[in-house]
Amino acid sequence: MKSVALHNLGCKVNAYELEYMQQTLQEKGYKIVPFDEAADIYIVNTCTVTNIADRKSRQMLHRAKKRNPEAVVVAVGCYVQTGKETLETDGTVDLAIGNNRKKDLVEILENYLEQRQAQPVFDCIDINQTSAYEEVTLKRTVEHTRAYIKIQDGCNQFCSYCIIPYARGRVRSRREEDILREVQGMAQAGYREIVLTGIHISSYGVDRGGCELVPLLETLSRIEGIERIRLGSLEPRIVTEEFARQIHALPKVCPHFHLSLQSGCDAVLRRMNRHYDTAAYFEAVELLRKYYKNPAITTDVIVGFPGETEEEFAQTESFLHRVGFYEMHIFKYSRRQGTRAAEMEGQLTEGEKARRSERLMTLEREMSRTYRQTFLGETVEVLLEEAVEREGKTYWIGHTPHYIRVAVEAGEGRQMQNHMVRCTAAAFLEEDILLAAKMKGLTDQ
Repeated sequence: MKSVALHNLGCKVNAYELEYMQQTLQEKGYKIVPFDEAADIYIVNTCTVTNIADRKSRQMLHRAKKRNPEAVVVAVGCYVQTGKETLETDGTVDLAIGNNRKKDLVEILENYLEQRQAQPVFDCIDINQTSAYEEVTLKRTVEHTRAYIKIQDGCNQFCSYCIIPYARGRVRSRREEDILREVQGMAQAGYREIVLTGIHISSYGVDRGGCELVPLLETLSRIEGIERIRLGSLEPRIVTEEFARQIHALPKVCPHFHLSLQSGCDAVLRRMNRHYDTAAYFEAVELLRKYYKNPAITTDVIVGFPGETEEEFAQTESFLHRVGFYEMHIFKYSRRQGTRAAEMEGQLTEGEKARRSERLMTLEREMSRTYRQTFLGETVEVLLEEAVEREGKTYWIGHTPHYIRVAVEAGEGRQMQNHMVRCTAAAFLEEDILLAAKMKGLTDQ
């Protein structure tokens, strides 16, 4: 029995696909071992979103070969699509498998093992020329209460800083019946919450003539056993009056919306080739707040984009204050070779980007705590996920539909994982965890 060690880099889509690869390897009789142990085969699911991601991908491949020079080292995914020339001369990789070929990993690997060659073997299609969605289905995930469900791949947006359309190709939507089958399987396995994920889920269905996200949500809402549906990152332009009204009519859809912003300055948004302005973004937020009471709005922000002046940064900071986010993911602009932004004038120093990033992270912490405080004294529903020890006590930690972390003191000997409870949020256990003073009982007894 050959042993295999796997390592994932990058996004939730990559994590989903790595779980599928591990699942198929186990079904074929391979022994899965930790990546820091000796193995016969090492598989690195790579990322290429930034130059740093490329470097981390190479580092993990080198680490694998150093751990066992006789092992077969396999590079998979996005960096294979964009970094083929580097990988061919790297001397570390034995086998490279691109995107839309992950479902065939075991077959490709076994063919390689039979005909092991001195030169690296590349199995990589022209991802920009395919319209086929790579169908893979998970039976279980490493998560115990929440299952990520991939619904599409690829992106047509071509933001000036982003390499992903070249690594993932154009938008390709998964068939509704395949999504339905996977979610039904997850429900039967005991999962109560699903998260729809993809490279650009707002484009789900556009390759078939129009956005099909709402009809998909309506179908998934009818699946017995699934009590929560959470959406991954959304394009702000998808939020129209009709969209907000339709999803509000689906109680299982969580009032937690990640609307990607990137900058609060219209001039910077134009340079980024984002297809909206701050007025349109704010209108989308206000529509969600019209239909939902206190929805959780989260976002991504890039600081230090080429040419970003102090005035433009100040406009972004002011806009973030105006919106009032629950959480913000702050990224320092990272130059990515092969993108238009990498060639733009006005590249900022790392020191300046770090200064601006710290300033926005301070703001993020303030806004996040302020938002969580609005739930103190409120009755909230929590899906319990894991037990933790704090100062000699055991607590069960879970999330509300708004994705607020709540701690419930554990009853003696009670197994509470994957239970829903209703409780009153009364204080802070930690900076980012609300403490429940009163538990009103299990909602699923």
